[in-house]
Amino acid sequence: MKWNTRVTELLNIQFPIIQGGLAYLAYSELAAAVSNAGGLGQITAMSLSHPELLRDEICKVRQLTEKPFGVNFAIGQQGRPFAEYLQVAIEERVPVVSMTGGNPAPIFEQLKGTNIKTLVLVAARRQAVKAEELGADAVMVVGQEGGGHLGRDDIGTMVLIPQVVDAVSIPVIASGGIGDGRGLMAALSLGAEGIEMGTRFIATKECVHAHDVYKQRLVEGTESETVVIKRTLGAPGRAIANNWTEKILEIERKNGDYEQLRDFISGTANKRYIYDGQTSEGFAWAGQVMGIIKDVPTVQGLFSRMINEAEEIRAKWGK
Repeated sequence: MKWNTRVTELLNIQFPIIQGGLAYLAYSELAAAVSNAGGLGQITAMSLSHPELLRDEICKVRQLTEKPFGVNFAIGQQGRPFAEYLQVAIEERVPVVSMTGGNPAPIFEQLKGTNIKTLVLVAARRQAVKAEELGADAVMVVGQEGGGHLGRDDIGTMVLIPQVVDAVSIPVIASGGIGDGRGLMAALSLGAEGIEMGTRFIATKECVHAHDVYKQRLVEGTESETVVIKRTLGAPGRAIANNWTEKILEIERKNGDYEQLRDFISGTANKRYIYDGQTSEGFAWAGQVMGIIKDVPTVQGLFSRMINEAEEIRAKWGK
């Protein structure tokens, strides 16, 4: 079966499946594997300590695949100017740039005159409308089930996606709570023309930077074992519940400010868990899709299974 949508045509990919930005985890190995499997893999730019390291990752991806890929910019990270990183992406003529958090307007300004396709992650209808006004080629819409950066309104994917589809004319990519072929078909049924997955791609062989302890936690955990932190900072994100996140929530309950939270929500604390497997000394992002993750396949294996599931559903609907 063909899987042509406006998203596959826009990004020149076989299947309408996009890998999320995944701070500190989305590098060349994973990005290339997703692109080779027929989706759109992405590199995370702002997790790298220097713009030239982004150039290195882009070169590595191109050594591993001839397929299109993207570079994700988490522009909401405090104190991290992105202009130099974006300039590297422009110089390297990357096919796609995606934006997460913060105000994407400066990125659109810097990308003027290029042929780079633009995707903006949003968590509300008003944000999607604004992204279209700025010139986004498509919006990735994350419901409150998702991991990492979320919206402030706690709207689930099932309700949010149709609202955005009705509000914009550009393609909509659904995100949040999607991890198998059933989720793909559900998203298409809601009017989306593709999906983005983050947590599900962490639990794959090619996500080589994620510690096995982290992956195993995703396999063993349930959807109820996640919590939303950083609400009081106006930047809610969903993480695996543990003693560390309980400390964060306790500070938030006591109206602690950023300075009190800083060491607990830092990239260093994040990396202690996801890189070193120190589950009691840090935190790890994860969506509620953790409840349906049962194994750690190769990316190609995951794609094959998802497409088979989706095609079985399409065949049933055809009857």
